[in-house]
Amino acid sequence: MIVTVGDVAAGGHCVARVDGEVYFVRHALPGETVRIEINERKKRFAFADAVEVIEASPDRVEPPCAFAGPGKCGGCDFQHATPESQRRLKAKVLFDQLTRIGGMDPKLLEDVEVEELPWSEGALGWRTRMQYAVDPSGRPGLRAHKSHDIIPIDKCSIATERIRESDVLTLKWDGMGAVGVVDADDDQLAVYTQLRRTARPHHKSGPKQVHQTVDGHEFEIGFDGFWQVHPAAAPAFLACALEFLQPREGESAWDLYAGAGLFASGLSEAVGETGRVVAIENAASSRTAANLAAFKNAGAIEGDVAAIVPDLGSVDLVVLDPPRSGAGPEVVVALGEARPRAICYVACDAGALARDASDLAIEGYELKRLRAFDAFPMTQHFETIALFEPVD
Repeated sequence: MIVTVGDVAAGGHCVARVDGEVYFVRHALPGETVRIEINERKKRFAFADAVEVIEASPDRVEPPCAFAGPGKCGGCDFQHATPESQRRLKAKVLFDQLTRIGGMDPKLLEDVEVEELPWSEGALGWRTRMQYAVDPSGRPGLRAHKSHDIIPIDKCSIATERIRESDVLTLKWDGMGAVGVVDADDDQLAVYTQLRRTARPHHKSGPKQVHQTVDGHEFEIGFDGFWQVHPAAAPAFLACALEFLQPREGESAWDLYAGAGLFASGLSEAVGETGRVVAIENAASSRTAANLAAFKNAGAIEGDVAAIVPDLGSVDLVVLDPPRSGAGPEVVVALGEARPRAICYVACDAGALARDASDLAIEGYELKRLRAFDAFPMTQHFETIALFEPVD
């Protein structure tokens, strides 16, 4: 059918309404008239692709990647939009999630925007970590949207130049479920394979431990450890967190879901020798303790944040960087009991941030500052950093 598309929604869709029916449409932009093809029906709504553009938005462009579009690779949601309009769409999603789910006052978020991160290739060539699915014949590729179908590709336009020029996509990976490539600050790529999606990655070639440098401090991470995929993200996020928290000499701080210890390292320097920083991370591949060994006022605990935090007592500052699902009520309640003077929440999912913000409000914390970053150009994803402080 032919529909006129309305506002953007979370998940990389725009919303169309016809005769009381709601359609979540990919590959469209607000205000466009498009022909849609329905690919999944639910009780109250349906998912669809825009397969023909009849009246285009002025923000529409030709996708720079040949594998973007309906029925093709599902990795990039917004290749058909200018980078500037992508950021406006993401800002609208953030506003909607925080007001509708988080219950925040819209007036507090009227000027919210998603900031561009500097990069030599702009919205392309930024992704330093790629994992390709492998089909039964051993060919690597990327999955179609919400599908197990694997689209063979010869390059990914958002991957870094070094990954694009590697031979990973030209080789056959017989018997494998996935092959991954990591382009860190080392001189060579780390390559790993997986038998299936739930299996542990197996190192194939390159360094087993990769290195990243931020503000003069080097972080060593397992080839399968977590690090921000945009080269400009980690330094920008650390600077923002420290600006928001304004650490003072002698204060105590927690870095929860610490990963390699990025925020803990910055906090350790900021609180000085008389301060104390505790980092908590459950993935050994992040090598948190080793990365903080040079900081005499910092330590790391390996384990589950929800299980550990209730026993840590009180604290002055918290950086909270949970997985996409969010921190959850149990962790938020524990933070309420610890009563920090400031909580810096680093969120890769606006909906999870909104849910946790609602729980933080119950614990007596309110949003004071907010910044969002386009750390994943061409996709629906972005990063948000929010400062929460106790209600006066």
